[in-house]
Amino acid sequence: MQHTFLVEIGTEELPPKALRCLGESFSINFKYQLEQVKLKYNEIFWYASSRRLALKVINLVINQNNFKSEKYKSTVDKIFNIINKCTKSTKDIINNNVINIDQIKHSLTNKDIYLFNYETNEINLIQQALLISMVVNALNKLPIPKLMRWGDKEIQFVRPVHTLTIMLDEQILDAKVLGVQSSRLIRGHRFMGESKIIINSAEQYPSILYKQGKVIADYEKRKTLIKNQSHKIAHKLGGIVELPNSLLEEVTSLVEWPVVLTAKFNKKFLSIPIEALVYTIKNNQKYFPIYDIFGNLLPNFIFVANIESSDPQKIIYGNERVINQLLEDINFFFKMDCKKRLEEYLPQLKTILFQHKLGTLYDKTNRLEALSGWIANKINTNVNHVTRAALLSKCDLMTHMVFEFTNIQGIMGMHYAHMDGEAEDVALAIKEQYQPRFSGDKLPYNDVSAALALADKIDTIVGIAGINKLSKSNKDPYALRRAAFGILRIIIEKNYDLDLLLLIQKTFLLYNNKLSNQNVINDVIEFMLGRFKSLYKAQGYQIDTIQSVLARRPTKPADFDARIKAITYFRTLKVAKSLIASNKRVANILHKSNEKLNKNIIIEALKIPEEIILSSHLANLQNKLKPLFIKKQYKSALIELTSLNKVIDAFFNNVMVMDVDKIIRINRLTLLNKLRNLFLEIADISLLQ
Repeated sequence: MQHTFLVEIGTEELPPKALRCLGESFSINFKYQLEQVKLKYNEIFWYASSRRLALKVINLVINQNNFKSEKYKSTVDKIFNIINKCTKSTKDIINNNVINIDQIKHSLTNKDIYLFNYETNEINLIQQALLISMVVNALNKLPIPKLMRWGDKEIQFVRPVHTLTIMLDEQILDAKVLGVQSSRLIRGHRFMGESKIIINSAEQYPSILYKQGKVIADYEKRKTLIKNQSHKIAHKLGGIVELPNSLLEEVTSLVEWPVVLTAKFNKKFLSIPIEALVYTIKNNQKYFPIYDIFGNLLPNFIFVANIESSDPQKIIYGNERVINQLLEDINFFFKMDCKKRLEEYLPQLKTILFQHKLGTLYDKTNRLEALSGWIANKINTNVNHVTRAALLSKCDLMTHMVFEFTNIQGIMGMHYAHMDGEAEDVALAIKEQYQPRFSGDKLPYNDVSAALALADKIDTIVGIAGINKLSKSNKDPYALRRAAFGILRIIIEKNYDLDLLLLIQKTFLLYNNKLSNQNVINDVIEFMLGRFKSLYKAQGYQIDTIQSVLARRPTKPADFDARIKAITYFRTLKVAKSLIASNKRVANILHKSNEKLNKNIIIEALKIPEEIILSSHLANLQNKLKPLFIKKQYKSALIELTSLNKVIDAFFNNVMVMDVDKIIRINRLTLLNKLRNLFLEIADISLLQ
């Protein structure tokens, strides 16, 4: 038999930024449970709104059909009255067991006792228990960042649970999950429609919520509705609406019956830096800003209400009043900040701790000034502009605007630097010092910005590692992994010839004995090498390719990148497998040998033609490869090394490496070591599978 299975968990308002993840995870987890017990189905739909999580499984096949038969005895007049209609007692049986009158089979005995029974295809208690346990397991594995308790219960969930519906077709399963008994009761919109709805069949979901409860339970339908109506409204205004996916998802999660409206704010506030305006519109108010075709911000915005009002103008007016009051405050802060030059905030940094063991932000600024200047020299950019940007880099943290809206730090510093007449690349560097902020974020635009960004990130990593706070678990309170990825991306993608070891050593010296961890340089190198693995794995490179390069511990990120790409190309060559096998063989022979090798090959000790030929090839290749290694042309070097394939095969086919004569044996081991070292200039290809 094929069934429709429904689960709905009715809760208090769920965290909007996690709602999609909760809904999708619930579906994935339950799908896994079905696969574990080999129950077939056609499709699983997940539903999520601010006050519910739900699943609906279509055409669920339960393998064992267990037909239930119940017999009731009664006199004729208790079953049907004189006009042949159901009596109250019969109706009670029907209602209690959720059956139809046509399911009843009856017969009259010779004692005027009326026997009847009914048949259903309800699942038995064992099957019910199985489905209920699958629901519980799926809920237990939800990625809930923080559990909470409510009332006097010990039960924990992401939010308090008020209703539970677990239903198979028309049958409610007898279950108690998260402290709530399963029932037919589901709740509609908090302010519209029917607040309490009785659902009689799993098939009715989610349409019954839409029709009676004024709730669009389908997450994607709500999102699409908001998106389409927002574009339509913006088009009527002659503009283009900005709908960042993260904000669109959050708004979708906040409403159950989205009503898309538009409003405006006072034009005078357009004099405030656009980033501060947009940040307030999006992050504080969850509104969508509108731009003209040239990218200029319009004094209009779109917002989404969670109620269908008979007078929407009142809702619009209320939102306009709130945004105008908020922007009035921002305008005041902005004017107050403009009374001082950015540099005048510098002494106030002495009052703010960077980290209690590492000093103040003023101390950090002094280190950044020196370190960014050193980096600027290494990457051949304007040292004066870099050091000026470093001096001003943290000053905006003391302004009213950034104090109120911390997420626009750097951005406001850029605007204040412009107003003070600072050079364009100095102002831009103040903004871009924090980039990339997250995976996939833009890199700093120019070299001045990049130098400051590198200095800021490596100063934090070395400082925190220097007081033994380098995270070794999943927790990363100082965002050091993000900073490390930023450093690697900047150096690699801008192809800077920077050595991490020298950069770390320079940073260490600038801390001037503040660091208690004497192994800090090595710790940071290990930390950065670990990020290489994660970075290239995320890009789809094979693990053994990454490990073969990591074995050589190159500390120049651009050099590391060149090696990875060269090995990836090498693996596509026909001779690659043979050369990998040969390198494994050479590595094993050398590993097992305890002989002290010669510094150079003794030509006179070469006896067999194949070892003489190999030695000659190695000598020629060393001269060819030296300039290629210097220029980091590893792909070309590997192509040259492939010429050794047949020569190596011939050597192993005809030469006994472990000769009884010690001089000959050591000479042959030295020859193999020279061979291996040529490949090791790039990577340890013996680690490739």
